[in-house]
Amino acid sequence: MSLLTQDEYRAIAAGLTLPTSAFIDGGYRPAISGSTFASINPATGEHLAEISACGQEDVDFAVEKAREAFDDGRWSKLHPSERKDVLIRFCKLLTRNARELAVMESLDSGKTIYDCETVDVPETIHCLKWHAEAIDKIYDQVSPASDDHIAMVVREPIGVVGLVLPWNFPLLMLAWKIGPALAAGCSVVVKPALETTLTALRVAELASEAGLPKGVLNVVPGGGTEVGEPIGRHMGIDMVSFTGSTVTGKRFLTYSAESNAKEVVLEMGGKNPAVVMDDAENLDRVAQHIVNGAFWNMGENCSASSRLIVHKDVKEHLLERIALHAKEWNVGDPLDPKTRLGALVSQAHFDKVASYVSQANDVVIGGNAKDGFVDATVVNVPGNDDTLAREEIFGPVLSVIEVAGLDEAIRLANDTEYGLCASIFTANTKRAIRGARALRAGTVTVNSFGEGDISTPFGGYKQSGFGGRDNSLHAHDQYSQLKTIWIDLADDADEAVD
Repeated sequence: MSLLTQDEYRAIAAGLTLPTSAFIDGGYRPAISGSTFASINPATGEHLAEISACGQEDVDFAVEKAREAFDDGRWSKLHPSERKDVLIRFCKLLTRNARELAVMESLDSGKTIYDCETVDVPETIHCLKWHAEAIDKIYDQVSPASDDHIAMVVREPIGVVGLVLPWNFPLLMLAWKIGPALAAGCSVVVKPALETTLTALRVAELASEAGLPKGVLNVVPGGGTEVGEPIGRHMGIDMVSFTGSTVTGKRFLTYSAESNAKEVVLEMGGKNPAVVMDDAENLDRVAQHIVNGAFWNMGENCSASSRLIVHKDVKEHLLERIALHAKEWNVGDPLDPKTRLGALVSQAHFDKVASYVSQANDVVIGGNAKDGFVDATVVNVPGNDDTLAREEIFGPVLSVIEVAGLDEAIRLANDTEYGLCASIFTANTKRAIRGARALRAGTVTVNSFGEGDISTPFGGYKQSGFGGRDNSLHAHDQYSQLKTIWIDLADDADEAVD
């Protein structure tokens, strides 16, 4: 799909009908309390809509309807190919409404229309289609039992799941979770981030139009205390998948322990290192990867390359190349397709990022933070103990640390409470493999920045992740229970079953 002009995107934005109510049991409905909260365009401060501010009663109602749908089998007991057909129709509807979703996402989050059109929406549809196509291709197993027994290991949907989303990739993270959850046959209750609610509501409406039964996909907007915690503590929810900050993610382990010991999967923060050694080839290409990793999505990315750990012999040359490529990352109107850095998601988050920028003593590039926008910024830091090297800024800020060799680089890269992603740049294959194995992260890229693709699992070590992985067939595991069915084939009917 070709990009439009800034004026054309503004015209689409002006004509949008924005969803404002919770989506429960197949339809829109206001919060039981009647409360609302404001949806604000972070790039302009414009008031977009008043959204239903749900609470405990709404969560209870959504879980009740999700449980009814799960127990009566309207989705969970459908033949896998029937579930696949519904989800494929869903993907077709998303494709027809892709441009509307892209503009809505940009308005709500401050993300650039360029990213929404070329990455977020296409990847959302691809993710859902990939999991839909996998539904009737995942086989159960038969164990190597004796001649007198058959032991089957079968998957069953785990039940009603709570899906708690972040605000940095509203559509894509929704797809990462509902794709495998719906494919497995679960019913879901989704809590979108308070800052970015619109597209999740619209997606639920399109899923219903595609034939997803009532009660299977419910979206309950609201705050963390009002909606997130009730989901985490709900006795009727069998599993929660959360993506967001490490501080908030840990709370869901407490909620689970203090309620029904529901299963919990967490994908949390990162302070991801990019290690560049003195033998790295084509530093211009390396610089492109570093810049993309640090500044993509305004740095509001848990897998952002926020620490550059670079060999002293190539540091100066690499920073020169980074400075050249950083110029391409201009700040501006998110609805202008030429803009690469949009607005940070909220005033509160802008204030946080701006406070980090103000602490930088040795700014190499950028450093300007004003009116909700932050320039692409590169700063030298004295070492890995510096605040800008240790804390997750979640903005377009790259901290640079100089090292003298590979062992020092790996030690500093691993000296963090996080372990989501890492990258290593070197022309030596053995060094690359040794480094990749030594880096304590869930995804390690060699001579590139990236997160893999839909076929590879995504999640973290240490305080970056817990309990499972998003993406790939492994994502289906967290939404399934394994059941052993042991069948006695012995001739003597009275023989005791093992």
